This record gives sequence, C-alpha cells and structure tokens, in this order.
Amino acid sequence: MNTPIQKIGFIGLGVMGEPMCANLLRKSGLPVTIFDQTTAPIERLKEQGAKTADSIEAVAVQADVVFLSLPSIKQVEVVATALLNAAVKPRMIVDMSTSDVAKTRALAEKVKAAGIEYVDAPVARTKEAAVNGTLFITVGATPEQFQQLQPLLSHLGSDVLHCGGTGCGQIVKILNNITVLMSVNALAEVLTIGRKAGMDSKELFEALSKGSADSFVLRNHGMKYMVPDNFPEKVFPVDYALKDASLALALAEEAGFKPHIAQYTCDLLKRTQEAGFSQNYHPVMIKLVDGRA
Repeated sequence: MNTPIQKIGFIGLGVMGEPMCANLLRKSGLPVTIFDQTTAPIERLKEQGAKTADSIEAVAVQADVVFLSLPSIKQVEVVATALLNAAVKPRMIVDMSTSDVAKTRALAEKVKAAGIEYVDAPVARTKEAAVNGTLFITVGATPEQFQQLQPLLSHLGSDVLHCGGTGCGQIVKILNNITVLMSVNALAEVLTIGRKAGMDSKELFEALSKGSADSFVLRNHGMKYMVPDNFPEKVFPVDYALKDASLALALAEEAGFKPHIAQYTCDLLKRTQEAGFSQNYHPVMIKLVDGRA
C-alpha cells in the first residue's frame, strides 16, 4: 500500500482503545471514524473531533486503514469479516489486540485473499502509557507496511518495534506478557518468604531494587501494588492475565514444547480467578501464594 494514508478508522474503544484513538485524533492530523458497542467512549471522542459510524461496515467506507483494539481473536475475526463484506473496503486492517498467533496468521491469509493488507501490532504497558502515548508496540508486517504505519504508531507508542512477518508482533507481545506474569509469581513467593521471616515488605523490595534482582516488575507491580496489598479493578485484571498466559501455552504447544514455570503460573491465575478475584489487578495472585485465599 504505497498510497498515503488519508483517513483512519478505529474499532474497539475500551480501556486501551479509547486513549489510543484519542492520541491519533490529536496527533495524526487525519480524520478518524470510530465504532464501539458502548456509547460513553464514543461521546467522549466525538467531543475531541472523531467522526462516528453506526456500524463496522460504515467505518470501512470512511477509512484507508482500520485499527482494531478488541478483547480477543474471536472479536477480531468477526469485525474483520464485516470489514471484508463492506461495500467499500479499507486498504489495510491493523490488529492491536493480543491475539492467538495461528489464528492471526490464518485470518491474515483470508484478508489478503480479499485484497486487503493485514498487520498485527499488539500493545504492551499500562493504561497510563496508552494515555501518554508511550506504549510498547510489537509489529508483524512487511518492511514496507511497517514503514508506512510507523508514523501513526509513533503517536501511540514510544517504542515501536518491527518484529518480523505476520504473527511475529503477537509472538513478542505474548512472550513479553508471560515473562511479566511469571515474574509476578516469583515476586509473590519472595514477598511471602520475606514477610514470614519477619521482614518489612517495603524495606525488602526497596533493598532488592538496589541489586541484581531489580526490574520494572519489581518496581511497578511489586512496590506499587503488592507491598501495599492494593489490587484495584479494571487494571489488567486476572481474566486478561489468564487469557495471555493461555496464549503463551498454546504457542508453546504448537512449537512442541511443554513449559513448566509458565504452566504453573497459568494454573495459579486460574485458581485466583476461581477464588473470586477475576476483575482484580493480577498481582492479587499473592493472596493464594501466601494462603490468605
């Protein structure tokens, strides 16, 4: 797609999608047409200059490129099919959701057969990063596709990485997330040992942050949430974490590998969900590790 992108579509205005779309509105200088099943974010973005559509197909008519930010590949497949059936089709679909790799590649082939380009560009980091435009975006695309999309993606993320062909953006995102989840699991055990041995939680993690055990996960998930024992809702909850852990296990299975730590972490998240913490920030898993739940 060598023709310049002149108009944008955005479908999926949830916790991450809404601020991402807002950044495109403010920074791209291009018209943005939006669609979501929830009216509140549509109204907020409309006030910022977004054009609204009453259907997925109506977005396609108004967009050269349609960005998707949806819960899973199931929703992505439904929306992509609707875009393919539109009277006027977009030239490219960019999936910024976290999606199954094999199904992403199969969908990309289906979309390509209809004459539409397909790129996977899932995002990592927090809602705050989505608001500030400092997301980590891993892109599976041809070099030409990446070159054309990079200016737009740079409005959303401070680190935009070309990871390879179709599906490679998803691979990096999924492995990034399972690394974080396994690290949270490890920190939960470390904090439990420290507390039971008579160590103050804050002092323990502050000390660890000065040595080779330091990490973003320790300073963010550990010190900001696990130490004060605060696990709010609507901040990458257990349900989302379990989905991503399951995607990592599916990826491993496709590769013929049986991971142990990732499997244990996934099982722990499942038990955390079943204990009634499905909507809490996922470091709440410590309550099962230390025996409180």
